[in-house]
Amino acid sequence: MIIGDLFDAGAIAPRVAASDKRQALSIIAELAARSCALKAPKVFDALLEREALGPTGLGHGVAIPHAQITGLDRIRGIFVCLEKPVDFGSVDDEPVDLLFALLAPKGQASDHLRALARVSRLLRQKRLREQLRNARTCDAILALLVQDARPDAA
Repeated sequence: MIIGDLFDAGAIAPRVAASDKRQALSIIAELAARSCALKAPKVFDALLEREALGPTGLGHGVAIPHAQITGLDRIRGIFVCLEKPVDFGSVDDEPVDLLFALLAPKGQASDHLRALARVSRLLRQKRLREQLRNARTCDAILALLVQDARPDAA
C-alpha cells in the first residue's frame, strides 16, 4: 500500500475549524463525499458507528477514524488538520488535531487492517507530526505523508 494512492483531489484539509469530535467527523464525511463520490450522511453514520465501538484516538494528538463503506472501489484516505484540538477519547487523554481517516470497501477487512497499521506506524513519528502541524497547504501535507511513508524513510 502506497500512502499517496489513498488520496484523491480534495481529500486533504489543512487548518480546519471544528468545535468537537462530531463536527470533525462531519468535515471528514463532507471531504469524502466530494473526493470519493460518496454521500456525506452515509460516511458520517459509518464513522459514528465505528466510534461507538471505541474511540480511534491514538495519542499524541492523532486519531485514525475509519469505517467500511459499501460502494467504494478501493481504500481511501482523508487527512484533516484542525486549527484547535478537540477531545477524541484518545488513549493518552490528549485532544486531537491530526485526523487521518480511512474508508475501506465492505468485505476488505484484511486490507483495511493493513492500512490502519501502516498509517498508525507512520503517525507515530514525532517529527512527522510536527511537520504536518506546520504544513500550510494540501500539497505540503501530501508530500510529507508520501515522503515519510517510503520504505527507506527513517
